[in-house]
Amino acid sequence: MRLAKYLAHGGIASRRAAEELIRAGRVRVGDEVVTDPARDVDESSGVQVDGRAVVPERVEVWMVNKPAGVVSTAKEPGRRRAVTELVSSSGRLYPVGRLDADSTGLILLTNDGELANRLTHPRYEVPKSYAVTLARPPSARDLERLRRGVKLEDGPTAPAEVRRHGERQIEITVREGRNRQVRRMAEAVANRVVALERVRFGPLELGALAPGAARRLSGREVGSLWEDGAR
Repeated sequence: MRLAKYLAHGGIASRRAAEELIRAGRVRVGDEVVTDPARDVDESSGVQVDGRAVVPERVEVWMVNKPAGVVSTAKEPGRRRAVTELVSSSGRLYPVGRLDADSTGLILLTNDGELANRLTHPRYEVPKSYAVTLARPPSARDLERLRRGVKLEDGPTAPAEVRRHGERQIEITVREGRNRQVRRMAEAVANRVVALERVRFGPLELGALAPGAARRLSGREVGSLWEDGAR
């Protein structure tokens, strides 16, 4: 692992701030002062900052069923709860992507920045599925427009998978990560979302996880996320 990343995983500083610490000569590897942030190190290398040993955090990935009213941030300066407060962990966890406060369902938390990037960067096209209740029953034409892509103010959307599950209920799968995308897509076909729940993220399904509950992912599940984001 590169030295700057090792320091970031150890909770010393962000990756960029860690690079500044290294270039300032405050980091030793064994008995040597190292000023190259790209130096390869591991737990046996004896990394120290200002004379203190650095041990990286264990990687954690959690699935949370976010209730309405909870915000998708690491910290919430206002009165609303942050999604990180739903997880019993001492790690520095951050949401992978976001759900707006009124939306519910599956959101991931992790301290692995590389995994978060793999899951959210548009080029990897990781699918996310939502159970959506609309204000009015969509027509067959509306559904076909959503499938083909609709025009938004920030450009047309990519094709989506759309299935009807009831008079006003649909499931939509998108591979982009635009802000409030599903809600804006509904507005583009003269409709409105009244309830939105994320039910799948890549290979993971929300399943029977109760609202407000969280569980830590197994090694196999984390591995499946890497595979899904490796396209």
